[in-house]
Amino acid sequence: MATGSDSPPGAHETITYRETLRTPWWWYLVSFGVACLLAAEFHVGGLPLTAWVPFAVLLPLSAVFVWWLGRSRLEVRGGELRIQGAHLPLRIVSGAVGLDPRTLRLVVGREGDPAAFVQIRPWVGPGVQLWLDDPDDPTPYWVVSTRHPDRVLALVRAAG
Repeated sequence: MATGSDSPPGAHETITYRETLRTPWWWYLVSFGVACLLAAEFHVGGLPLTAWVPFAVLLPLSAVFVWWLGRSRLEVRGGELRIQGAHLPLRIVSGAVGLDPRTLRLVVGREGDPAAFVQIRPWVGPGVQLWLDDPDDPTPYWVVSTRHPDRVLALVRAAG
């Protein structure tokens, strides 16, 4: 029987932590530069439409692309860590450690486990590694980017 609430599941959960992993502002400048170079290549053809159409199309597309890259959100709410549609119940986290940028690159590179869940952003240096204790899940650990690993670690440890 319905409880009388039409809101989606989790709508009443309080968000303990939210971080949007936005791209740096200067990435927009770089993308505009690349878009201008590509558009200028069309301009060389000498046709009347090729003078402005490539600029009108490629400049907005470059901005949308950089915005799309930086829309990832990390949340801790309702006893779960959520990022990009994936969620991890904090009750199954058996250990957690903050990673500096160099260590993060090692953990997701040759030193890492291919079965691990990795959600990193190259423009965000640090991150956290969360070891899992779930016999039903073959994933040994999660590695996620965060600009504030100390805050995420505090919430994960408080929940465990």
